[in-house]
Amino acid sequence: MQSAFTDIFIKRPVLSIVISLIIVIAGLQAISTLTIRQYPRNENAKITISTAYIGADAELVRGFITVPIERAIATADGIEYISSQSQPGLSQIEVRLRLNYDSTRALAEVSSKLDEVRGDLPPESEVPIISVQSADSERASAYLSFSSDILEANEITDYLVRIVQPRLTAVSGVQEAEILDGRTFAMRIWLDPIRMASLGVSPTQVREALAANNFLSAIGRTKGQLVTANLSTDTDLNSVEDFEQLVVYSQGDRFVRIKDIATVELGGENYETEARFSGEKAVFVGIFVLPNANTVDVIRGIREELDHIRAELPDGLNADIGYDSTVYIEESVNEVTITLVQTLIIVMFVIFLFLGRIRSILVPIIAIPISLIGAVFVMQLLGFTINLLTLLAIVLAVGVVVDDAIIVVENIERHLREGMSSVDAAITGVRELIGPIIATTLTLVAVYIPIAFQGGLTGSLFKEFALTLSGALVVSSIVALTLSPMLSSKVLKAGPPTGLAKRINDGFERIRKLYRSVLAVSLSTRWAVYTAWLVLAFLTIPMFMLSPKELAPQEDQGVIFGIVDAPANHSIEETTRYAESANAAFFSLPETSYSFQITFPSMGFSGMILKPWGQRERSTAELVPLVQAELGQISGISVFATMPASLPGGSNFPVEFVIGSTDEPERILEFANQIRNRAIESGRFAFPPIIDTKIDQPETNFKIDRDLTAALGLDLRDVGADLGALVGGNFVNRFNIAGRSYKVIPQIERSGRLNPEQLESVYITGPENQLIRLSTVASLEESVQPRSLNRFQQFNAVKLSGVFMGPLDQGLELLETAAAEILPTGYRVDYVGESRQLRTEGNTFLAAFGLAIVLIFLFLAAQFNSFRDPFIILLGSVPLALFAALIFTFLRNMNPNMPFWTDGWTTTLNIYSQVGLVTLVGLVAKNGILIVEFANKRQLAGLSKLDAIREAAETRLRPVLMTSISTIAGYFPLILVTGAGAGARSSIGLVLVGGMTLGTFFTLIFLPSIYMLLAKDRQAEHG
Repeated sequence: MQSAFTDIFIKRPVLSIVISLIIVIAGLQAISTLTIRQYPRNENAKITISTAYIGADAELVRGFITVPIERAIATADGIEYISSQSQPGLSQIEVRLRLNYDSTRALAEVSSKLDEVRGDLPPESEVPIISVQSADSERASAYLSFSSDILEANEITDYLVRIVQPRLTAVSGVQEAEILDGRTFAMRIWLDPIRMASLGVSPTQVREALAANNFLSAIGRTKGQLVTANLSTDTDLNSVEDFEQLVVYSQGDRFVRIKDIATVELGGENYETEARFSGEKAVFVGIFVLPNANTVDVIRGIREELDHIRAELPDGLNADIGYDSTVYIEESVNEVTITLVQTLIIVMFVIFLFLGRIRSILVPIIAIPISLIGAVFVMQLLGFTINLLTLLAIVLAVGVVVDDAIIVVENIERHLREGMSSVDAAITGVRELIGPIIATTLTLVAVYIPIAFQGGLTGSLFKEFALTLSGALVVSSIVALTLSPMLSSKVLKAGPPTGLAKRINDGFERIRKLYRSVLAVSLSTRWAVYTAWLVLAFLTIPMFMLSPKELAPQEDQGVIFGIVDAPANHSIEETTRYAESANAAFFSLPETSYSFQITFPSMGFSGMILKPWGQRERSTAELVPLVQAELGQISGISVFATMPASLPGGSNFPVEFVIGSTDEPERILEFANQIRNRAIESGRFAFPPIIDTKIDQPETNFKIDRDLTAALGLDLRDVGADLGALVGGNFVNRFNIAGRSYKVIPQIERSGRLNPEQLESVYITGPENQLIRLSTVASLEESVQPRSLNRFQQFNAVKLSGVFMGPLDQGLELLETAAAEILPTGYRVDYVGESRQLRTEGNTFLAAFGLAIVLIFLFLAAQFNSFRDPFIILLGSVPLALFAALIFTFLRNMNPNMPFWTDGWTTTLNIYSQVGLVTLVGLVAKNGILIVEFANKRQLAGLSKLDAIREAAETRLRPVLMTSISTIAGYFPLILVTGAGAGARSSIGLVLVGGMTLGTFFTLIFLPSIYMLLAKDRQAEHG
């Protein structure tokens, strides 16, 4: 037989050992350099532009703030979509960037576009605040809770602003440490309208006095011949006493001071939020991570810094971590690591059962770890991280790389049984396997190339997975062709098997005889086999189409969020009172560890953090309907329980369906309600979908008599200025405390503005600066207005959000069908969050799968120098394995909340199971390669096509069964996993285990008949 390059590694064992040691050293040094994160690094960012316009209603904000800014920034590059909310007094625009677009570049361009229109914005509006942050979630990566029984909220806030916030933002990778429910100090001038009227003081006079007499002046310095001195003057006010003594009005010796018409206090800038930690009042700090930072490392740094901060906190101030998303990340990584160890142990045990001798399993035991360690070095070379997907790739690699070692050992042992010496058996055995090993490696690499470069979220997530697994395969083939034959020549001994090895060989011989009988029947009834093949192959099409689809399986992340929706006319006190009931509902379940709540007058956000996975028996998915039932009994507010999104870029709810049009929101809302009713009638939503546009905000319009106003010598600007000064709550200027500036805010005290009717009796500036009652020139007109005016892609828009009890794809199809029937021409539908990901990523599988098949075919054609043999390999294994795998998606119950007999061993078609299907193609193709390659050689040796395929199938039966069963056993722990990250691992495991189990059986039965139909008769070549 002609020599091969593998001979040198058997004849020079030190060379093969050196190669393996280099792989191990490179991999070990790489392990210590790789960082840990939840998902592969990608930049998924959004830019937020917030513009305050105090006192303006939503329509005014939309027309004068939101629309001009949207038009200006829409031409910036890198934008996926723009959404906005125009609320009374506030415009919020969110610019979602394309995946992995440079957020720094986008921020600079958007800022430049914004500068172009700043001069067109109303002068009364504040300067727009622009920021960039990660769009991986609507929530912060962690929430820190600060509470005290001694300090007031504004005192806690000031301490956080001065001491804690700077230290937290200095931690590497922190985008922002945002104080939530902070009571930032402000000088509150609580005006008494009755005392003002009795003393003849108008609201405008108060604002003018504050503006004119609280002034920061910089007057310069003296400069003499020899010395200089800085100059300053106390033109500003710094304390409550200073503001109380401020003269508002004087006439002769008569002075009217602030204290005569108002109560002055060092209060809070905002009284419209309240935060609680497990029911106790607190102030939260939300930690937002930079879009391209490592969340695990950042929050680990925050924890370390918080430990130092705790040691320095004032007496009575406590600090806790209210929510930490990295707990789930680290637990998921630990779970995958445990699965990896279990897989290695199971594979080793299975190999021993197949070979029956300790000597035989030494080769795979040494080869597998070297291949996996080498894969880590590949990760370092490519700049990857240790994350859930690269670890999953390592787990899957165990089942793949073991094949090479098993094939080498089994083939060398076969030659030993035939009487060869150890060295000759090793040389001959590996020569026969050079082609199959290279072919199978290239086949599997070809499978993953389309996954790695398909783009979008799937490509971004699975690029590291695909290339890590490909790297492990390449290293495995190197080890199989260098180290494994050398080790086999040293540890395997000639001679008949004894003991357990003999019993195993005898068992395989009985299996071989049984298979010979089955094979004879299948080859003699080939037309029946072809018919069965056609039926099974064509069944894969409807099974794929009808399988439930979703973006990713729902994961148990150890937290349930509660989204609060309250009536528009609620005060913060009223909403908080009902929020206390929500907190009680959270703690009604024994699995709850602690909770956090952030409440606003008409909305809120809360969460119940569950006990660690090992300390509870029920999963998050089981607890959601239970807590929702408790929350549903709260009468004053609506609280919707939801689980966090499984993939980056998700939002509060999986279903987020946007209806856009140039019509006004009231008209769009009519159609949105009709679609919502269809969703309710289906009975498939956990609660009626939430509509973000609500026209229920009570509004009282002061209808001004323009003629009377003109007759009195007034203008509307004077009237508006007085009303704004009384009620608006806008700040006049700032004052200084210990080196920091705070706002000065005059406003009628709360008892004077309990309802709109009270304001009719306030006094405004009249003729010749005499005061008149507001009711003289204005009357009240009641109306109802939208809470906010929303837009999407520069169209007026209404969004429906909810939780569909079934695959997300079916929920969106239900809404899409209703929209097609209800919406008139000119309306459009769109998506955000997880729904958008599904619609943009859900249809990429077929293209990637098709490209993988084409690449496999081309690699095999080049390897076999034939276009026939790749057809035989692919047709004889791939459709049958896909049919077997799709059984475990097709039988999935559409409603996860309804018990079904397939629960526990079925999954949906999602990005994980689809990657499993692609992986399955490469795995089952390996079996076909082994059989077809050997059959071709037997034909060249002079056998007929029938005899060649029969002998090839029987000879390769043992390695096919050994590699397949070891792979199946190695992947079996994936379908048994629970806890953090179990959904993804179980989904890919079910597809691979089910597909390999039935797919291997089908390949052994069907492929020989396919070979007889399509293979070339090579006897002529032999002759």
